[in-house]
Amino acid sequence: MKLFGYKPTSTAWLGLAIITVFILVAVFADVIAPYSESESVGQTWDDPSWDFLLGTDNIGRDMLSRLIYGARMTIGVALVTTVLSFLIGTTTGFLAAVGGTVIDQVLSRIVDVMLSIPLLIFALIILSVFGSSIMTLILTLAVLDSTRVFRLARAVATNLVVMEYVEAARLRGEGLWWIMRREILPNALPPMISEFGLRFCFNFLFVASLSFLGLGIQPPYADWGGMVRDNGKAISFGLPAPLWPALAIAMMTVGVNLVVDWILSINSRPSGASAEM
Repeated sequence: MKLFGYKPTSTAWLGLAIITVFILVAVFADVIAPYSESESVGQTWDDPSWDFLLGTDNIGRDMLSRLIYGARMTIGVALVTTVLSFLIGTTTGFLAAVGGTVIDQVLSRIVDVMLSIPLLIFALIILSVFGSSIMTLILTLAVLDSTRVFRLARAVATNLVVMEYVEAARLRGEGLWWIMRREILPNALPPMISEFGLRFCFNFLFVASLSFLGLGIQPPYADWGGMVRDNGKAISFGLPAPLWPALAIAMMTVGVNLVVDWILSINSRPSGASAEM
């Protein structure tokens, strides 16, 4: 089986398998989870048993159920954030490269100002002022992350805008949006797809970090970063409760990176390289 015209490596298949499992768990959480995400069904930090395969958390909720629902929330928020950031960043980046000097300078200077402020501090300020609702969290992270996407999209589009087929489209009288959509975007897809995977990993870890700090996804919703925070004290008693969500975060990150590494290796190959590699 081939993807993007190339045969995936064994590590890429492993990454795809990990991603697929987590996505299926997130989609079918209501069917798979033995309990609800907010229901207290036992005592604080019960040991693993047939009733609670991974034990319970700090207020007696089933840890396995929380992990399953946490996959839906943590992965879902990170995915929506990444898609939205790419829509904003790619559109503005291509527009800066195609629209001329004035548009380029205005957009680039706005992005430079936003990049001059550390991302974590910027996010903490916004979320502290406007609250940590899911919609606010997604919009905040998407806008902040779009500045990174803008820089790559602009750099890629700047190299493409001087190509003959773009000049030919200009001479035909095609508009900016047509050139961006039909000439720039198809040729910019390989590096942008790789960047999408990297930005998803960053947003995924950033959402978990904000939840760990108490400014991310709020209770009663389950999310892996918040689960690590809530059950951190269990380590002092030799209990593995906070290790399960930490392991889930690590596995998802590794899975995505394995696929991204394979895509990057494809993009770095000479144009005449065999698709069987």
